[in-house]
This record gives sequence, C-alpha cells and structure tokens, in this order.
Amino acid sequence: MGILLAFAPFIAFAVLDRLVGPVEGLIAGALVSATMLLRDWMSPGRTPKILEVGTVLLFGGLALYAVAGGPTRSVMGVRLLVDAGLLLIVLISIALRRPFTLQYAREQVAHEFWDDPRFIHTNYVITGVWALAFLVLVIADLVLLYRPDLPPRFGILATVLALVGAIKFTSWYPERRRSAAGTV
Repeated sequence: MGILLAFAPFIAFAVLDRLVGPVEGLIAGALVSATMLLRDWMSPGRTPKILEVGTVLLFGGLALYAVAGGPTRSVMGVRLLVDAGLLLIVLISIALRRPFTLQYAREQVAHEFWDDPRFIHTNYVITGVWALAFLVLVIADLVLLYRPDLPPRFGILATVLALVGAIKFTSWYPERRRSAAGTV
C-alpha cells in the first residue's frame, strides 16, 4: 500500500491538470509530495524514500519554473516532463543500487530478510517493471505530442494498462518467488 500512496502526487497532478490546467497540477503535485516527505521526516520509524525525494524535486522544480514564467508548454508537453521525470527517478534508484521498491518492501518484511540476495533481486525486478511501465507512459506522451490527431483515449489506455500491469506484477511476483523457493 505504501508504494501506491507514493504515487499520490502524480494522481493529484493528473486530476488538477485535467480539471484546471498543468501549472495548477504541478503545484498540487509539489504540495502533496512535500507533505508526504514531511510526514516521513517527522514520523518515528519512517524515513524519506528515494521516490518521495525525487518527486518533491521534480514537481517543485517544474512548478517553480512554470510559475516563474518559463516557456509555456502544452498539456502533453508537461505530462511528458512529469512522466520522463518519474522514469528518471526510477532509473536513478537502480543506478544508485537502491531500487525504489526496496524501501517500501523493507517496511513489509522482517529485518532478517533485508540483505537476502533473493529479496534484493526481487526488488530489482519489480523496480524494472515499474521503469518499463513509466517508459510506456513516456512513449504514449511522445506519440500524442507528435500525433495530436490521435484520440486522447490512446494515452489513457496506455497509462491504465501500464500502471495496472505494474501494480499486479508488484503483488504477484514476490508471491511467485516465495512459492518457487518453498518459503511462506
């Protein structure tokens, strides 16, 4: 559940982007992500996570740029920046050898499993699937940016399929690994 809550800033962005506009969506994303980061800093037993720090930087930077009067981008252009930024955060977490899902998974399992190579490998695989899902979003954004004649439902369908697939995989894969290893 924690990993899904981490996407609340992106949901806030998407809703306000659609209802009001991209600048308001960016501001909402920045405020929600900052609130979540503060919650982790101030709550005992919680620590800020790579995804949350990256999200604050992404939305905060884009919101400041937009409010400061940076070049106006289309709705699709802003979505592309947000989705590409999310993909970049995930890829950076892998490059830093701290796949973003690992921090959430450690909140769900006993400490003795944290350094288990199978546990770590599982999180690399899951993080890779999320990276693939975000790559699908970026590609859909690019297609819609360069082919505005396509119906918006193309992007909606690609987004829903990619994210639902990543969510289902995140639930399914650890169970499959445990079954294959004969552990519960």
